Amino acid sequence: MQVDLLLKGGTVVNQNGRTETDIAVLNGHIVGFGAGFTAAETLDCRNLHILPGVIDSQVHFREPGPTHKEDLETGSRAAVMGGVTAVFEMPNTNPMTTIAGALADKVARAQHRMFCDFAFYVGGTRENVDRITELENLPGSAGIKVFAGSSTGDLLVEDDSGLEKIISKLSRRAAFHSEDEARLRARVSHQIPGDPSSHPVWRDAEAARLCTERLIRIACKFNKRIHVLHISTAEELPLLAAARDLATVEVTPHHLTLSADDYARLGTKLQMNPPLRGKRHREALWNAITSGLVDVLGSDHAPHTLDEKAKPYPTSPSGMTGVQTLVPIMLDHVNTGRLSLERLVDLTSHGPQRIFNIKNKGRIAEGYDADFTIVDLKRQETITDKWIESRCGWTPYDGVKVQGWVVGTYVRGRRAMWQGEIAAKATGEAVRF
Repeated sequence: MQVDLLLKGGTVVNQNGRTETDIAVLNGHIVGFGAGFTAAETLDCRNLHILPGVIDSQVHFREPGPTHKEDLETGSRAAVMGGVTAVFEMPNTNPMTTIAGALADKVARAQHRMFCDFAFYVGGTRENVDRITELENLPGSAGIKVFAGSSTGDLLVEDDSGLEKIISKLSRRAAFHSEDEARLRARVSHQIPGDPSSHPVWRDAEAARLCTERLIRIACKFNKRIHVLHISTAEELPLLAAARDLATVEVTPHHLTLSADDYARLGTKLQMNPPLRGKRHREALWNAITSGLVDVLGSDHAPHTLDEKAKPYPTSPSGMTGVQTLVPIMLDHVNTGRLSLERLVDLTSHGPQRIFNIKNKGRIAEGYDADFTIVDLKRQETITDKWIESRCGWTPYDGVKVQGWVVGTYVRGRRAMWQGEIAAKATGEAVRF
């Protein structure tokens, strides 16, 4: 059989475990495995592992709006450089993504300008609650995102009445930033000017627990599905474990890798919402990875310029880069024995496909999109600011040595990145659900 692309000799990680085999690709889809194919293009993957394309279901690419720090093109370049083949982008842009026209504008901006595939969350607000079902099912929509605690932007719905109105209208799983706004306001005096290590004292674990408890209670009341983003506390995990029929769980590589001890070294570069906390919380998150409670890894890529991050706390903005470092940071954890490669695939490919009901992605299987993250588990590299493709040009992992590196990113059978060189032409398209 003549095909467009043949990936030869790699170790494929899929539902069968790890298998050394060839993968045949035709018209952007996987059409078979093993012998019996001839191809227009052959890619030598010996000594490499081929993973299902990584899906990062939480990024902020800032367009339209403050594109001096990121836009859809630069953010997607960072994605494919780091092995990410699809992203879900957040609605706190300017203007906010809360109406059908704003979503359509983002899709039009991204089509064949982004190097990875894409979908966009629509912000749930008091103003668009009567159109929630329509908005979450439009082409290119990743579903509804609600900020139940303030972060960056003006998409805040913190009261029970507002949350109930939105959640009751859902037909798909919706994503939530979970911090209790009333507690944040009451504790604002805990911010110490010039001391970013006070950030997790202000935005404490109880603020996260209270809000997650509320979201679960409301979801149960209306029997609706919720996805709680960037879990950062040990206290939230038992609540989520007791609500597995409705609630799914995301953690970030930052919360698994860094801790409050790093404020002394990184200062405001470490500042994000919810905050990096003490090591007790980090270990609880790792236990939840092991137990199977965590469904997905999202980077929460939220770039700001170095000048912006250099402002004295608390005037400094919250957020850091992450889409490009998600895979190498987690591969290093694989190599140190914190999780298996199969579990990493479950968190970055199978998990997003399963909980968001993505069509034809998340697996290396016949008929699926030919999305591949190709990695060298033995390769050792040092992450540097210079390597970062994001327009803001920095990473909290500058100078960190890792074992495990992305050497290739293929999106629907097209080469998006190979050996550090990004394709000349962007071919990203909307993810389908």
